[in-house]
Amino acid sequence: MTNKMINSAQAPAAVGPYSHSVLAGNTLYISGQLGLDPQSGEMKATVEEQAKQAFINLGSILKEVEMTYDNVVKTT
Repeated sequence: MTNKMINSAQAPAAVGPYSHSVLAGNTLYISGQLGLDPQSGEMKATVEEQAKQAFINLGSILKEVEMTYDNVVKTT
């Protein structure tokens, strides 16, 4: 099985030498997402805005491999 790094131009760039996610077979493992605005690179002001932005960023990564939130099995 070949693993493939997946990044989305619609999510903030990964900090350091990391990728947004790794596709292993038909399972996508996504790294932690913050409430960073991908356009400005700034953290959203409130906890609510940060949580919403983190899920928007997560959705952008899922979209890269034609997945949706319906494909999410577990989050922590």
